[in-house]
Amino acid sequence: MRLSNDDLRSMPNRERAALVNSLSGFKSANLIGTADAAGNCNLAIMSSVVHLGSHPPLLALVVRPGGEERHTLHNLLNSGCYSINHVACDMVESAHQTAARYDRAISEFEATGLTPQWWDDFAAPLVAEAPIKLAMGLREHQKLAINDTHLVIGEVLQAEIPAACRNHDGSLDLTVAGTVALTGLDSYHRAARLKRMAYAKPDQPPRALDG
Repeated sequence: MRLSNDDLRSMPNRERAALVNSLSGFKSANLIGTADAAGNCNLAIMSSVVHLGSHPPLLALVVRPGGEERHTLHNLLNSGCYSINHVACDMVESAHQTAARYDRAISEFEATGLTPQWWDDFAAPLVAEAPIKLAMGLREHQKLAINDTHLVIGEVLQAEIPAACRNHDGSLDLTVAGTVALTGLDSYHRAARLKRMAYAKPDQPPRALDG
């Protein structure tokens, strides 16, 4: 099957959204934690976190179009901080439920049974159940003219990582952490590592690493 741009444009909205959201392949599943000025918590699942750079440690987040009704965006722009929390296998149901459009006065933590965790000198809640937690400082925000989505760039200020999932070279084995992957809008996957490959060099053939 080959689909043209016209084919995509002519699809019913929900069918097109389901298809296009699957085209990028496996994505990360993260819960974004924020709080407003009064300390009211918000939690939302997102699959658009991407690596931007390691020094400084930057991650980008794409937030769908919207103004005041986007509680996560409103909170992080006003507070300057937010958390990124990996979704684990035993969190999928609760994490997915945070996508429901709760009223601003209702905390998704309370609605889904997840637990807010607070770190000293950091004004956004983290998710206690998450195996990997990141405290993020807002560094840049751009509203993209092409489709009114919001690009949020943050710096990792603190990270909590299970010692058992950290490899000797500094990388993480997310299968040990229990982090899940997401495809489309609603399909969650347990990760299984196929192999690790050595650093690619032009004078050497592809080489798999042990372990």
